Amino acid sequence: MNILVLNCGSSSIKFQLLEITDEAKVLAKGMADRVGMDNSELEYKVPNQTELVFRDKIENHTEGIDRILSVLVDGKTAVLSELSEIDAVGHRVAHGGEQFSESVMVNEEVADGIRNCIDLAPLHNPANLAGIEAMERLLPGVPQVAVFDTAFHQSMDKEAFLYSIPYEYYQKYGIRRYGFHGTSHKFVAEKACNILGKDFKSMKIITCHLGNGASIAAIKNGKSIDTSMGFTPNEGLMMGTRSGSIDPGILPFIAKKEGKELSDLNNLINKESGVKGISQHSSDMRDLAEAAECGNKQAELALRMYAQRVKKYIGAYTASLNGLDLLIFTGGIGENNHFVRNLCLSDLEYLGIDFDKEKNKTIRGKDSMLSTSESKVRVMAITTNEELVIARETYHITQKLKYQEEVSH
Repeated sequence: MNILVLNCGSSSIKFQLLEITDEAKVLAKGMADRVGMDNSELEYKVPNQTELVFRDKIENHTEGIDRILSVLVDGKTAVLSELSEIDAVGHRVAHGGEQFSESVMVNEEVADGIRNCIDLAPLHNPANLAGIEAMERLLPGVPQVAVFDTAFHQSMDKEAFLYSIPYEYYQKYGIRRYGFHGTSHKFVAEKACNILGKDFKSMKIITCHLGNGASIAAIKNGKSIDTSMGFTPNEGLMMGTRSGSIDPGILPFIAKKEGKELSDLNNLINKESGVKGISQHSSDMRDLAEAAECGNKQAELALRMYAQRVKKYIGAYTASLNGLDLLIFTGGIGENNHFVRNLCLSDLEYLGIDFDKEKNKTIRGKDSMLSTSESKVRVMAITTNEELVIARETYHITQKLKYQEEVSH
């Protein structure tokens, strides 16, 4: 079964075409970038072949997806004979609100539900919806599945997801903690348990998805009980350019002193803060680690602040879980940056964590054990693959629907 996975951003379209049977095989992948801008480009990669980049203006998401479909069947770049070989399409959808606690087949009601969540994710949901609508026009009749970034965290209890503001704002506007990166948190937790031969539904797990955007989740008996991102992806950890959790009183104070508008403050906490704002150097952890090793004190401070916040969540979530069996690092930083992992894992012996500092230096982009054999808590670096999760979800839902139709006939 060939499944096209789409991750539509406001000005980009990431894609993967996967063949799903008992195993998964990537046939092609890439990204249409700067959609709607003059300098648009389409990056296209086929395994064991040269990477190709096409530069030509892409007006909108429909045109971008049309270009992607074209290269999949074009003579020079083809991995399919014809578009009818695409059996289903899986979409990453940023926000499902309280309506969606699992992946679903897209229909008119689901599309309306995604549309109703636009206020909660104004940058992402419109683009996700545009991808769905584009596929309806370009490949009518092909099943589409929506996989929600927020769905896994819908198992949180009210005491974890409510904010201590008047309850009426939750009732009127749905202001609550939703959490994000749910697809990744669930995937790496299940994957690590499979590697260890443990039952996912009987484990106490903390997953640290550390990338330019970052979040931590507490998972107990297979369910998310808490997560660091909240109503928006800005809450929680310090990130590449996002502030993470700060005293809310800081914003009106800065607004008054600097004469800033709401849009200025939004830009401040989303694009000018985090490790970039503290280091005054870069939002990229690789650059900061290199700068710190060369004596850049601001870069070193940014890294120490970042690690301190990760460690604070690990301690808090261990308390929420009433113990800890497994600690996982994933995401671009979690999987590849030994310098940051070392900072995050230092001085956690009180939790029963004994990690192998020398082995940690050698781990990059592969599933590996970071703890010693004496460690009471297992610590692992686990590679995430959100596109694979979306493809598998799409496969299972479409197969289930196909079976139901066969039974009904």
